[in-house]
Amino acid sequence: MSLSSSSAASLQRMRMFDKIPSAEEFISEIEPLNVPAVFSGCIKNWKAFSQWNPSNGGLDYLQEKAGSSTVEAMLSQQAPVFYGDIRSHERVSLPFSTFIGYCKDNLCDRCDGEDSFLESKKHTPTESHTGQFEFPEQIYLAQVPILNIECTEKVQLECLREDVEMPPFLESKTISSINLWMNSAQSRSSTHYDPHHNLLCIVSGCKQAVVLWPPSACPFLYPRPIYGEASNHSTLDLDEPNFCAHPRAEHSDEYSQKIILHGGDALFIPEGWYHQVDSETLTIAVNFWWRSDMMSGLSDHMDSYYLRRILRRLIDKEMNQLLHLPSLVDDKIDGNQSDQPKTRVPGGVQLRQMSVLHEMDQLAVSALQKLVSLVHERVNPNQPVNSTPANNLAVEGKDESNEIMKPDLFNLKDDPVALLLWTLQPLALRCVLLAMAHNFPRTLEALILLVLSPVGAEVLTRKFEEMDQLIGEEDRSQFYQIFYGVFDNQIAAMDALLNGKESFARQAFKNVLDQYLGVHFDGSKPLVK
Repeated sequence: MSLSSSSAASLQRMRMFDKIPSAEEFISEIEPLNVPAVFSGCIKNWKAFSQWNPSNGGLDYLQEKAGSSTVEAMLSQQAPVFYGDIRSHERVSLPFSTFIGYCKDNLCDRCDGEDSFLESKKHTPTESHTGQFEFPEQIYLAQVPILNIECTEKVQLECLREDVEMPPFLESKTISSINLWMNSAQSRSSTHYDPHHNLLCIVSGCKQAVVLWPPSACPFLYPRPIYGEASNHSTLDLDEPNFCAHPRAEHSDEYSQKIILHGGDALFIPEGWYHQVDSETLTIAVNFWWRSDMMSGLSDHMDSYYLRRILRRLIDKEMNQLLHLPSLVDDKIDGNQSDQPKTRVPGGVQLRQMSVLHEMDQLAVSALQKLVSLVHERVNPNQPVNSTPANNLAVEGKDESNEIMKPDLFNLKDDPVALLLWTLQPLALRCVLLAMAHNFPRTLEALILLVLSPVGAEVLTRKFEEMDQLIGEEDRSQFYQIFYGVFDNQIAAMDALLNGKESFARQAFKNVLDQYLGVHFDGSKPLVK
């Protein structure tokens, strides 16, 4: 993880409010930040807060008010963890009164001090669609609609709507749905994000741990493929992560934040924030979902453009990450950056002098010798290299029949040639390349056509761009004439650099697909239909 990423994470800390904000304050000061916020005691004036509390006869109240309703419950064989992937659970219909009965049994067990796991075997089992029998602890009322403006016929607990009040700061929002969440035993939701803003309100019980990660932590949570079912869920087992299979997960804790929510509290979870929720036995919650202004402002005819811009931004970020080695910043071969000219450098005799070996400073000579030696080792690995620069012809007169596989490297630390180029300041590199062009032209040709890896091509062309900002137009033109004049086929040299850059960007694209979309791309092009 880069230092900048860590700094960004520190700026996304959860906010705590003891006072309920007004609608104006929420819209102008809280919601636009896209950062979680806790509102203590937010819903203590709800009828539900007093009437649904199991310790005050709330279960009897719910059974009488909504017991005849049929609800759709989540049935999981992996309980107490409930995964979003439909292959890990199924939806079963049962009377709400039946679920309330399970809750009452568990409540009695706790009051009697009996072991809930052993006692669960005494409970009446429920038959699933597959014909298998499961225990009540594997049943979870997840996202049971109290209100749903998009699908009114699926609203199962509309009779509870009058017990739930709209928080005052959401009065101006168009709420898409209100849902009941209720568990009879301890449970955990798998790590996921929602495509809407979410206000999670605790009516009774306790969310023992709500862990949140910002959208920027997505690469460290290994999301499911974007094209798959439950694409908004993480694939990680955060209790026992496999760092061999998921090495980036080692950094996930650096982004996480944790909060405990008690009855009466409400938590604003912005769209796109990953969260995992642990609930104690018999916890009742209600949540509100509404569409964010960000999503409502996206125009359909711009979708492809937005996608390309976002992917390009993530690719550029990943490319910079592949080149990011902060430990090398102060180890530039030709000295501190402040020693470099701040004005454009004139051409003429100074450019010609750079090609004369005895006119070069010792740092440039050392860099030239190292570069020539690295190229020679790559092309002729079994032949020793003379340490004297004047005699170090490396691949001069090499056997053209040799087949050399260009290294397919994308990380700077893995490529000594790219690493050397990276440590040279632009003007020092220009001096080294001019000396190579005049004294070791075949070595320079081999560097570009045979040795330069994708990360090396990216580094070299970035150095060219930096150099172009420091020298005048005449000097720049003369440099490139000398540099490309070495090659029998100048187009082939340009192609080698551009192909290397594109290969580096393609690897960054693959990394982005894997980290943010859970897609493993093999690089093959799709068939044109």
